[in-house]
Amino acid sequence: MENEALAPELLRTFTPLDGFKKENLAALARKTSLKDLSAGRTLFREGDTDKRTYYLVRGEVELRAGDALVAVIRAGTVEARNPLAPGMPRRFTARASTDLEYLAVDSDLLDVLLTWDQTGSYEVSELNPEQPVADGDWMTTLLHTKAFHRIPPSNLQAIFMRMQRVGYRAGEVVIKQGDEGDYFYAITSGRCVVTRETPLNREGIKLAELGPGDTFGEEALISEAKRNATVAMLTDGSLMRLNKADFNTLLNEPMLHWIGYEDAVGQVEGAGARWLDVRLPSEFDTWHLPGAVNVPLYFLRLKLKQLDPKLQYIVVCDTGRRSSAGAFILNERGYNAMVLKGGLTAAEIARRG
Repeated sequence: MENEALAPELLRTFTPLDGFKKENLAALARKTSLKDLSAGRTLFREGDTDKRTYYLVRGEVELRAGDALVAVIRAGTVEARNPLAPGMPRRFTARASTDLEYLAVDSDLLDVLLTWDQTGSYEVSELNPEQPVADGDWMTTLLHTKAFHRIPPSNLQAIFMRMQRVGYRAGEVVIKQGDEGDYFYAITSGRCVVTRETPLNREGIKLAELGPGDTFGEEALISEAKRNATVAMLTDGSLMRLNKADFNTLLNEPMLHWIGYEDAVGQVEGAGARWLDVRLPSEFDTWHLPGAVNVPLYFLRLKLKQLDPKLQYIVVCDTGRRSSAGAFILNERGYNAMVLKGGLTAAEIARRG
């Protein structure tokens, strides 16, 4: 039996769902159902690779490795606040020792929502905000930003060849909060205002004003998440835009350096690199790589000064989605960051293999 409407308050009793913003928790609740399982039946088996995250709401579950009983998880305990035996492939078989109620959340959906929830207060790269930029100098300003320093010259030429100029009138919305990401934008003339809608302020809170040379829209493209802010024109103006496919090929990929687990371990143990875990503290506390530093993605911009620009950072999360967004932010600001390919899921497979 499944409940048609799931209360978001139930989801908030579990980790890392307890850290979600209200609107994102409500969105997840609409996609999640409460399910039943009879005593003696199996929830999942050792070695399974189903992309589901399970939470125990009522009853008791046995976790077994082969024939050995590893743990008994009871609903309502501290252990039950975390997902049941996370990680792929499954390390244990989960068997209901009593009748159960449980939640089964699509793991990819959960990861996308976590990324969206944590990508900061707005998606803007402010370029030399203290120095006014003449309308005709937008391209020069763009080329002098750290975001473009790591891009091969051939890609730079292709970026400007593939960018499209679009004119806008004052008051027109360029990107709208909640929409899918489709373009990366650079302002060539005019000014824009960035606002973010909250449950308490549907009109939107003003976050920033942008002018020629400023860029926006990249985070939703990198993390495959929805737009987390609205950008509208304050004046008449024009923007250059780069579509998502070209952005990922020409701009995003050159700035994202992926590294496999074994090579990453070699960098950490032999070259002094540092694991940087951008998951929530509750996820980090459940399990993390030895010596890892935890800076949640939504805090990353605020904590940049606590990071050492001389160090090599290997950014990690569960799958690579949040860590790719984090590494882009770091590289854009001159730090040396790589992304653990496949995330902690791949790391766990390599460690066990």
